[in-house]
Amino acid sequence: MVGALLALAVIVQGDRQAAAQDAAGNAAENATSLDPKQTEAIQELVRDYLLQNPEVIVEALEIYQQRQRLAEAERQRAALLAAQDSLKNDPASPVLGNPDGDITVVEFFDYRCPYCRQVAGALQELVAEDPNIRLVMKEYPILSEDSVNAARAALAAVRQDGYERFHFALMERGGTMSQAEVTSVAQSVGLDVEQLLRDMRSPEIEAALRRNYALAESIGVTGTPAMVIGTTLVPGAVDLNRLRALVAEARAQAS
Repeated sequence: MVGALLALAVIVQGDRQAAAQDAAGNAAENATSLDPKQTEAIQELVRDYLLQNPEVIVEALEIYQQRQRLAEAERQRAALLAAQDSLKNDPASPVLGNPDGDITVVEFFDYRCPYCRQVAGALQELVAEDPNIRLVMKEYPILSEDSVNAARAALAAVRQDGYERFHFALMERGGTMSQAEVTSVAQSVGLDVEQLLRDMRSPEIEAALRRNYALAESIGVTGTPAMVIGTTLVPGAVDLNRLRALVAEARAQAS
């Protein structure tokens, strides 16, 4: 208790970055050699100081939270760097745009997610206007079993060279993604529905979805949509202008 309170009190004094660690260690070490009366006296001094200067606690908590945010950002960056091959080169993840593009945009999405549908149009425009975008699609169905069903159907459409038109048709359609709705969309874009239903049961598709779940967890994706552009994780829906800016930043970093 003494060590913790003394450490809290010194965090905002002098050189906070170095002093916090030194004071915490020294206080804890000294506390073990104090008799009960000395311990009580120090506790009373610390209590009085904190009561007279409550802003110290607030400042100390702010510093702690800032350190936690910086540590989390560094952890996430390291995870993204370690996952680059899985993000960019899983053969089961469809690639839209230019397969040899200089910037890879990776999207995690769910067909039942309304924000994913908002982003779908912006991504279409981005790919249309920028011929050097490589767009990697990570099916990440997390909202319902119907989401999983739609994701399986989309990956099955790859086997008919129909992923892109089926994907954007599903996004445009929206709805609950029931089997009937998915089948209707498949027919509307010219897919062989019987083959699609057979291919949806493929163990390779199940394995691909499991890899996407594991990958998302490893880099800190907690919802949809989420994108990785360069080494930056971008959670939530973003508009076309923001996408352009993120791509420009990734190009600048890569050059």
